[in-house]
Amino acid sequence: MLDFVKEKAEKLFYGAKGSHDWEHTLRVYGLCERIGPVEKADMDVLRVAAYLHDIGRADQDSTFGSVCHAEKGAEMARSIVSELPLSEDRKTNIIHCIRAHRFRGRCSPETSEAKVLFDADKLDAIGAVGVARAFLFAGEVGARLHNPDMKIEETMPYSREDTGFREFKVKLCKIRERILTKEGRKLADERHAFMEGFFNRFLEEYEGKR
Repeated sequence: MLDFVKEKAEKLFYGAKGSHDWEHTLRVYGLCERIGPVEKADMDVLRVAAYLHDIGRADQDSTFGSVCHAEKGAEMARSIVSELPLSEDRKTNIIHCIRAHRFRGRCSPETSEAKVLFDADKLDAIGAVGVARAFLFAGEVGARLHNPDMKIEETMPYSREDTGFREFKVKLCKIRERILTKEGRKLADERHAFMEGFFNRFLEEYEGKR
């Protein structure tokens, strides 16, 4: 079953941008494997959801954020999930996990599996990998390295002002407080501390103080 899902999902990432590519999915999958058993999650549901959680990402990127990739991904996943040898309740849970994994989404994670996937996805957005992805995404949208002369609240996503530091201020610095599982919080504390230290150092070096 997992091989079938993995093959279907990976094909949907051909040509994906590096900040949200198949490698991101594999890292999220690995974090689910780490957190899921501790949280007593249904691993069959969680593994499938992890492979499929970002399959709608290309639609969000191509529309400069006007399409929600979580909603689109849940819609796209239905045909794949319908073929799996699982109960209807578990299939419904998989779709819920996908729809509820987005930080800025309108759907909140309600099941243990959805909470683990949410945390795993968010953990890959902070720490050393999170910093690297923030700047990778900024490069993808043609952003500057930094924009100290502009107020963060006046900048726009998917623009020249959508810098790595902007992503830290509007989203990444808030992630630790949004983590839902006990095991996820353990990982988030360390990753957050590293990320905060990095951006403090980044500003000092940018201003010539270090």
